[in-house]
Parts: sequence; C-alpha cells; structure tokens
Amino acid sequence: MTIKKTYSTRHQEELLEYMKNTAGKHVTAGDICMHMRSSGKNIGTATVYRQLEKMVDDGIVNKYIVDEGSSACYEYVESGHKEGSCYHLKCESCGKLIHLGCEEISSLNDHIREHHGFTVNPRRTVFYGLCEDCSK
Repeated sequence: MTIKKTYSTRHQEELLEYMKNTAGKHVTAGDICMHMRSSGKNIGTATVYRQLEKMVDDGIVNKYIVDEGSSACYEYVESGHKEGSCYHLKCESCGKLIHLGCEEISSLNDHIREHHGFTVNPRRTVFYGLCEDCSK
C-alpha cells in the first residue's frame, strides 16, 4: 500500500490565503497572477493553474466555466462543501459575473423537477442580462 505524502509549499500557502481572502468572489487565474505580482510574490502562471486544480480536487475551491468566451472562475468554499446552489448572473454589457446565492431559485428548481422531469445543474446555470450599473 502506498501512502500519499501531503505537504505544503510557500506558493500553496500564498494561494490558499488569497483564495480565503476572496471568499464569496469569483477570481480567474489571471486575477490571481496579477495580485501576486503586484504583491511582489514570484509565482508562475502554470503553478497557479496547477495549485487551483489541486484545490478543486481537494474540494476547497469550486471551478466555474460560464461560457466559451470567458476564463474559468474559481471560488473558495468554506469547509470544503462542494454542493449547493451556485447559479450565476452574467452581464451582457460589461461581462461582470455575479454569484446568485438566493434560495428563492430553489422553488423554480422544484417546479422544473416535479412538472418537467428535469434536474437543473446549478453549477452550470447562468442567467444573462444587465447588471445594476449597466442598467442605469
């Protein structure tokens, strides 16, 4: 039997700290790299992607691919919960991505499941429209 050794590197710790500090927000690998560079931390893009994927596999970060024209977004998830409602709103004008943590949507899900026999995947559901700023 092989025992997989887990260890932590400085880059892992820096990235985890950044993700914890941005909990509740969606960030791209590019956002992270920019932040690290502006903070004087020397971490490569490939390392950021590799560590993010490890965090996704470990269940502490969720990965969202909203559409083909957008970069993948990552979100820190408290206590490693992978399940839950993760709907998103995307502004068609400015491209802003908004996490929709509204429980009201669960009644729509119930209706769709009960009356149409279809289960919606909240991780892959995006509502398109205009954000509050662009609506003005």
